[in-house]
Amino acid sequence: MADAGTEILPPLPAAAPAAASPLSAAPVVTLLTAALRGLRRRCPACGEGQAFAGYLKVAPHCPSCGVDLGSYRADDAPPYVTIFIVGHVIVPAMLLLEQNVHPAAWVHMALWLPLTLALTLGLLPAVKGALLGVQWALRVRS
Repeated sequence: MADAGTEILPPLPAAAPAAASPLSAAPVVTLLTAALRGLRRRCPACGEGQAFAGYLKVAPHCPSCGVDLGSYRADDAPPYVTIFIVGHVIVPAMLLLEQNVHPAAWVHMALWLPLTLALTLGLLPAVKGALLGVQWALRVRS
């Protein structure tokens, strides 16, 4: 007999077979693997197909394995992460150059503006791919 204030619950129903779950159909890939595949602009699921249909446009489906990539939204975070990374590379380098060499202002402009632009444009697709991979691994859909 149960104590006062406690009740005996009926047993839970048997779990459905693993094939019935929509998430079980997706391949098991670790978060780090999915992020590294995305960093290479590849499909986070298989690592073979291209995850992008253009410079920053996410492909609707992986051409290799067919996984749906279009429902993952990586729009606002990649520019912020890219700015964070580029800022932490350019600013210390700029300060070191200024402290050690004291170049003229035109040298700073001629050096750091193109370098900042090139680094930003080069990193943005890779960062977006990595964040797409993280979203895919965590199943964060829009």
